[in-house]
Amino acid sequence: LCIAGGSMGFLTPFTTEEMVEAIQKSLGLRAETHKGPEDVNAPSAVLPGVEQVGGMDDYWGGAIQMTHQLKSTNIGFGTNYRICLSMRMRLDCSIINTEGVIRARYNVLNEVVIDRGSSPYLANLECFCDDVHLTTVQADGIIFSTPTGSTAYSMAAGGSVVHPAVPAILVTPICPHVLSFRSMVFPDHVVLRCFVPYDARAGACVAFDGKNRRELHRGEGVQIQMSVHPVPTINRVDQSFDWLDSLKRNFNFNARIQQKPL
Repeated sequence: LCIAGGSMGFLTPFTTEEMVEAIQKSLGLRAETHKGPEDVNAPSAVLPGVEQVGGMDDYWGGAIQMTHQLKSTNIGFGTNYRICLSMRMRLDCSIINTEGVIRARYNVLNEVVIDRGSSPYLANLECFCDDVHLTTVQADGIIFSTPTGSTAYSMAAGGSVVHPAVPAILVTPICPHVLSFRSMVFPDHVVLRCFVPYDARAGACVAFDGKNRRELHRGEGVQIQMSVHPVPTINRVDQSFDWLDSLKRNFNFNARIQQKPL
C-alpha cells in the first residue's frame, strides 16, 4: 500500500491522512452496513477472495483483483467492489568482477544507472543483450529501467514512458556523444550486460535506485535481468486509472489550451 510522504507522490495514490482507512479496507476490516439499490450485486463475504483477471498466467498481463465489501466513506477506493493490485516488475542486478564472480547483488524497482562518476572523461561501456553485442556506449552514462522507473530518471534523459503492465526493460543513454543513440525497449526475458573495457580511459560508477553506489573498475560490469520477485502494489482505482491520473496530475501530461472551433 503506497503512501505519499514526499512532494510528488507519483506512485503513491494514498495520502498519510488516508493511510489507516486504506489499510482497513484493503484487509477487509470495513464492511458495508447498508446496501442501496446499486449494491445488489455486492459480494456477501467479508474476507477477501483472490480472482485473476487480464490473463495473468505467469507473471504479467493484468491485475490481481481482491473481491470484498467496501465501506462508503470519505475516500474512493477500488471499483465495482474490487481492489486491484499492480504487479510491478523489478530488476535483478549483479556486479561481476574481472574473474566473473558476483561480488554484489541488488533488486531495483526503478532503475540501475551506470555513469562516469567523478571522471572528466566520457563513460566507455560495452553493452550486450543475451551475449550479443548491443553497442559501445560513449556518453555520461546509461540507464536500465523498469516500466515503473520509466517516469523517473529515464524519462528525464529522454526515454519513453511505459505503462507499468508492459513487460519490458528500458535502455536509455545519458547525454550520448552521438546523434543516433536513442532509448530502446527490450522484452523482459533478455539478459543485459554492461562492463567497462580494459582500454577505457577511466572506470565507472553504478547506483541502484539512487543508492548503494559502487565503483566499477576496468574489466568489471553489471548484469541486469528481470527479477522473479515483483512488488504487488494496491491501486486506488485500477492500474490504468492511477497511472494516467498521475501523469496528468504530476507532469501535466499533454496539457494545452483547447483549440477553439472556427
